[in-house]
Amino acid sequence: MSRSAHPAGPRHADVLPEGHYAAPPADLNGLDPKVWSRTVERGADGEVRVGGVPVRTLAAEQGTPAYVLDEADFRARCRAWRDAFGDGADVYYAGKAFLSRAVVRWLREEGLNLDVCSGGELATALSGGMPPARIALHGNNKSAAEIDRAVGAGVGHIVLDSLQEIERVAAAAARHGVRQRVLIRVTVGVEAHTHEFIATAHEDQKFGLALADGTAAEAVRRTLAHESLDLAGLHSHIGSQIFDMAGFEVAARRVVGLLAEIRDEHGTELPEVDLGGGLGIAYTSDDDPAEPQEIAKTLADILARECAGAGLAVPRLSVEPGRAIVGPTAFLLYEVGTVKPLSGLRTYVSVDGGMSDNIRTALYDAEYSVALVSRASTAEPMLVRVVGKHCESGDIVVRDAYLPSDLAPGDLIAVPATGAYCRSMASNYNHTPRPPVVAVAGGESRVIVRRETEDDLLALDVG
Repeated sequence: MSRSAHPAGPRHADVLPEGHYAAPPADLNGLDPKVWSRTVERGADGEVRVGGVPVRTLAAEQGTPAYVLDEADFRARCRAWRDAFGDGADVYYAGKAFLSRAVVRWLREEGLNLDVCSGGELATALSGGMPPARIALHGNNKSAAEIDRAVGAGVGHIVLDSLQEIERVAAAAARHGVRQRVLIRVTVGVEAHTHEFIATAHEDQKFGLALADGTAAEAVRRTLAHESLDLAGLHSHIGSQIFDMAGFEVAARRVVGLLAEIRDEHGTELPEVDLGGGLGIAYTSDDDPAEPQEIAKTLADILARECAGAGLAVPRLSVEPGRAIVGPTAFLLYEVGTVKPLSGLRTYVSVDGGMSDNIRTALYDAEYSVALVSRASTAEPMLVRVVGKHCESGDIVVRDAYLPSDLAPGDLIAVPATGAYCRSMASNYNHTPRPPVVAVAGGESRVIVRRETEDDLLALDVG
């Protein structure tokens, strides 16, 4: 990592001024297993393989840029989260991180539930075969059509995010003749150690119903008043790319406090608490995320302790990892186009993608690693900035890193930990078709989301 910035952005971290860079790694050919998916390895010939498939084969068959997803690693992470929380809790994969029909099938087969936050994500979940009862619908401004479709499909939970939404969901449930199970999303006033735009539980933001001013308590009253709604519990989500569990302890204490107020006012103990997701991953070797077993024990202990203090039975716990599952399972594969040294500064390495396939560096000042993967090199390290091909000076893929000084056009480089919020936030900036998602397993690759073409772009332009 070249600067002392939090991986989600510099807002809550000390950032060194431009020109202060970390020393190059001892081995430019090394692949840190914290950052790369578990089947990635460099062969004796120097070429990197994933799932037994060489990267040059992937590039030749699928082109570049491409998102390369390690299916075995994805499934293993699903199982690790499922096993860590066990039968007494529910794990919902946060579909916003990355979702496709193949991913839905893997989630279903590995025993995870799924949360979605748009009509498109719901359509993908249903098309991929996820049982509706294992789906939760999120969103701060769900449309009437999205609510109606979710209720009609029989989704297991709808997370209420505003007072107006209570009435909309209640009306939809009444029309369909069902009692819809719901959670109320509570804003608990916790500012997570994260970037301003992805901190989601401080008061001044768009998500949830505020605890501090009594809006959350009023939401409970209104929800309980509707026969067509079944209030199952409370939901809290404090942010994303979080390493410090202290925020969850404060959030749980405040959520349990509201549970106690509900018991005292309404004579009922709600049976569920969802503490959201947001657990961080390693984007660079300096990051040290917790393992699912540690996270599960910590959250369960926090919830049990707070409930004991309030004299409440411990509700069923739900969590929503998204990035923590899919983030480390994929890398972006690029071909180097130009290498432009700037005397006394750094070398600019331009690739055939950019901010259209990974906006996070431009949006959050996110940090990434990068490696030469089509061959090994014994050349000296050079300080580089990996940039894209777009007409935008902020089109940066990796801000500061080291690559071999013999890097040349035609080489393949890869940026790991790009499984989350890269394809799902991709754009057609400069009318660039979005890359494919290629799943790799057992020595074979297959496209699970095909590459867009210029014909796809023009088909939407009706003139």
